[in-house]
Amino acid sequence: MNEDLLWEMIDGRRRRTADLLEGLTDEEWNRPTLCDGWTVRHVAAHLTLQQQGVGDALATLLRHPAVMRRPTLNGLIHNSAIMQSRLPRQEITARIRAMIGSRRHNVGVTPRDTHTDIVLHGQDIALPLGKELPLDPAEAAVAADRLWQTRPTRLSVVYRKLPLDGHRLVADDVDWQVGDGSEVRGPIMALLLTLGGRTALVHELHGSGADALRASTSPP
Repeated sequence: MNEDLLWEMIDGRRRRTADLLEGLTDEEWNRPTLCDGWTVRHVAAHLTLQQQGVGDALATLLRHPAVMRRPTLNGLIHNSAIMQSRLPRQEITARIRAMIGSRRHNVGVTPRDTHTDIVLHGQDIALPLGKELPLDPAEAAVAADRLWQTRPTRLSVVYRKLPLDGHRLVADDVDWQVGDGSEVRGPIMALLLTLGGRTALVHELHGSGADALRASTSPP
């Protein structure tokens, strides 16, 4: 994808997410999100950490050695978000907005991962609150592509693994499909969240493989 267009999409996501956060109440900032154990404040704080270079990461560890209590990637992400969430909500929102126009991104990832991160986390916040955070299907497909491509890589460790092998995922609102096997069809947003380990929209999926997928993601 053209990198200029990709960064335009990242900037747009940051702007819309900051606008959403500014309109929330204190009570809504403490509501749960689609990320297990994370409130809106935690997810928003995590989004302020999308530009961490090696030096930034080392400085964070020196200032907050407790971040290393869980020295796995997911543990570090969780602990750093908790530390950052101590900032005032206005500061958190301002930091997200201040990144608009910048092309820095975290060490070890690409701009496509930065885009996917804020796309997913924006919906993590909006959906449980019943808020609208519109996403063009073509842009959702860009993030879904990235999630599919990185499933076999180390980057996928941050997502809950859903049993998608043996399924062909097909969007019915944009020209997009991946995989082989029994068909799972639906809106690209539902497919995107499913690829990201979220089950919030699996009820919108249909096709010969949809029932089996839903059954495998339901609590026992």
